[in-house]
Amino acid sequence: MTAGRRWDSGRVTDPADLTAGRARADELLRRLADDEAGADAFLAELTEVRDLAFVGAGLTAIARSEGRQLPPAQRAQAATRQVHLGALRDRSRTDPAGLRFWLRRAAEEVQLLRRLREAADRLAG
Repeated sequence: MTAGRRWDSGRVTDPADLTAGRARADELLRRLADDEAGADAFLAELTEVRDLAFVGAGLTAIARSEGRQLPPAQRAQAATRQVHLGALRDRSRTDPAGLRFWLRRAAEEVQLLRRLREAADRLAG
């Protein structure tokens, strides 16, 4: 902190928001695996940008964790896709419909990462 200047980080995030976002991300992944229409209905229920952002944070954490388990070339490709998803998120920063589209793509990315990991495991032995 610079002398004479006071820094305000704004509102502190309640850990419950993070937990709820991760739980919603898990629920979205469950619904997408079972019923795509159910996943879309679940996303339609989320109308607040803040809630959508926390679900996205949960999906991003899951995707990064899953991506780290891939072989190096696939891991690099997954990292590139995360960058593209980040750009999609940034373009939709204040648009709930755009953020729901981003969340759908992010959830599909997690599904892809899981399929890639399963395939890599099968080939390894």
